[in-house]
Amino acid sequence: MTGDESPVADRLIAFLPNLRRFAIALCRSRDLADDLVQAACERALAAQDRFELGTRFDAWMFRILRNLWIDHVRRAKTAGPTFDIDETRNIVGSSGERDADARLTLKSVAAAIDELPDEQREVLLLVCVEDLSYKEAAEVLSIPIGTVMSRLARARKNLAEAAGINAVDGRSSVQQGGSR
Repeated sequence: MTGDESPVADRLIAFLPNLRRFAIALCRSRDLADDLVQAACERALAAQDRFELGTRFDAWMFRILRNLWIDHVRRAKTAGPTFDIDETRNIVGSSGERDADARLTLKSVAAAIDELPDEQREVLLLVCVEDLSYKEAAEVLSIPIGTVMSRLARARKNLAEAAGINAVDGRSSVQQGGSR
């Protein structure tokens, strides 16, 4: 062990919410996401001497987590079907119409994101939620940057269609110079 252990551990602690959010989005199960985050933290701490200073810590952690998720999916294929917790959750809504509408919209967007192909969902989450650049997302996913761009464009188009957003000529009024 080296004297550089605490910077990785400190970064890891600060990064846990982002890592957990990405894990939940990947596996759609909070319990499994917590297990994946714990395993990713264990791997990162065990391999902290392999983290290259000057590189993106978040991209390194997302890659570790994604690799763990891929391993889990491969193991699950031989184990059979899994239980989806989203089917059994009793979500109690507030009595306010505005809150109810907001929840319905959020639920429909979450459902639309869940319906995206895995490749599009991963790119959308890394770029739009985790705020990685196209290049960083390409590195995390081990794909060319052009593939990131095309998957993201398809994901955005599919989400817009699922949400009922119809852009004129494929552009919004903001892009065409209209008002916000």
